[in-house]
Amino acid sequence: MKRGKSNALRPVLAAGAAPANAASSGGKDKEFMLTLAKGLAVLGLFGRHRPTMTLAQAAQAVDLSRATARRVLHTLVGLGYVEQNGRQFALSPRIMRLGFAYISSQSWVDRAVPLMKTLSERFRESCSAAIPEGTEIIYVARIPARRIMSATLAVGSRLPAFHSSMGRVQLGFLDDAEIWRRLKSVRFEPLTPATITDLQALHERIRDDRRQGFSIVDEELERGLRSIAVPVVDRDGQCVGACVEMAERQKRVPSQMV
Repeated sequence: MKRGKSNALRPVLAAGAAPANAASSGGKDKEFMLTLAKGLAVLGLFGRHRPTMTLAQAAQAVDLSRATARRVLHTLVGLGYVEQNGRQFALSPRIMRLGFAYISSQSWVDRAVPLMKTLSERFRESCSAAIPEGTEIIYVARIPARRIMSATLAVGSRLPAFHSSMGRVQLGFLDDAEIWRRLKSVRFEPLTPATITDLQALHERIRDDRRQGFSIVDEELERGLRSIAVPVVDRDGQCVGACVEMAERQKRVPSQMV
């Protein structure tokens, strides 16, 4: 199925949601390591839309002096997390150790994968797992059956939490005050004609999903795509992640997915 290029992997953050100023993040906390914060702020700049940077670009993006940015990048290069090619800096493969160390520490992911494989084989659809981070979700496991989204999804991919079923079902475990705080931190733009952008309507949808124990998102993320997600909870009833099954809209009606 051919579709236009999806914007789903590019959620629009509200003004001021850029990487935080490392110099002010610690406030008056005497235990806060400002130098470490600066290094992490620079690492967080790299990504799909900014694979390389110059020293000047890094300094401007996180509001550091050129001298400080130079020391930070020099240290990251020395540690092997960043590579330098002339004036350009980029992440090195070593950075993956940090991300995959987190995934390997999440035992529920290892237990969920066999169940995801069974579900994927039974319905011949893709099945994935994700965790929340602010107003996004991050994929931590994926069993692809076939490609039904125009965007390529893999471990580490991000989607907007409020317009993905895995995001909404996990947001439902937050208290209303925190849900509203996150809602107001995002400037919503429609990804498709079906995308819900009204804050009150989104809040009500999250509450409805909380009551029913699952979330179905119908063409809000991408035309022709329908998904159903359920939360993964630990023994204490705390949500640690979510799993989703995706299907083409014309093949599965919502009642067939529950």
